[in-house]
Amino acid sequence: MTVRAATEASPSRLVRRRALFSWPHTAIPGFGLTLGVTLAWLGILVLLPLATLLARPWELGLDGFWAFITSPVAVASLRLSFGAALLAALIDVPIGLLIAWVLVRYRFPGRRIADAIIDLPFALPTAVAGIALTTLYGPNGWVGGLFDSLGIQLSNNRTGIVLALMFVGLPFIVRTLEPVMMDLSADVEEAAATLGASRWQTFRRIILPVLTPTLVSGFTLAFARTVGEYGSVIFIAGNIPLVSQIAPRLIVVQVEQHRYAAAAALGLTMLLLSFCLLLLLGLFRKRLRRWGER
Repeated sequence: MTVRAATEASPSRLVRRRALFSWPHTAIPGFGLTLGVTLAWLGILVLLPLATLLARPWELGLDGFWAFITSPVAVASLRLSFGAALLAALIDVPIGLLIAWVLVRYRFPGRRIADAIIDLPFALPTAVAGIALTTLYGPNGWVGGLFDSLGIQLSNNRTGIVLALMFVGLPFIVRTLEPVMMDLSADVEEAAATLGASRWQTFRRIILPVLTPTLVSGFTLAFARTVGEYGSVIFIAGNIPLVSQIAPRLIVVQVEQHRYAAAAALGLTMLLLSFCLLLLLGLFRKRLRRWGER
């Protein structure tokens, strides 16, 4: 088949190719300028620091890079940071779903105050949050003292890390769910009830399939925010190597010892692992949306 025949046989492909490489025609001028400014700022604020992070670890050499990131201290800190972030985000999902459901579906005295409290972790400095959590869950705190009398320690261990990450990640799930719940009509639930469905059946077969992609999005945001959290965790973690030392704390230790290449190596490893996990979660969310559309 000649080139002309192939082109005539597939006009849609040619149209798509022309649309891909053609300059957009809009009523508002300045597309080239705004695109250039956007790419310039993106390069300065994002790509340039990432390029530095990519270049610095190789001062150790390939063998030195691999030896450091596979050392027992580095592996333990990475496992703790990612494991605690995943666990905290998983625990926050049902809690955030319940809170969002109450705030959207019910009207009660103090609702506006409760809604504003959800945003406190956004505005509160992380160091202040860490001090507050340590005061609350420490051996002499209101909650920590009660559990300490039962032989359960909530601070200076991995439990304290998970509690701090839950505090930081919860607002992301609540705020992600609220707009979807506002658009979720109650007529479908009423129709299911008239057909004899129980409340659990209505939730499992009607509400949950609609909210599942949003739950995954909220989980992704909470995980991405908490995996590199430092300020709110450092005071309650205990920072014991191989036990309760998170990866960001190990990076700070390497910087304090002027081992900048080692700190960059651990940061690059966290970046690559986070990117892979977020990519997988994004693909899973897309599949859930396609499944829901069917």
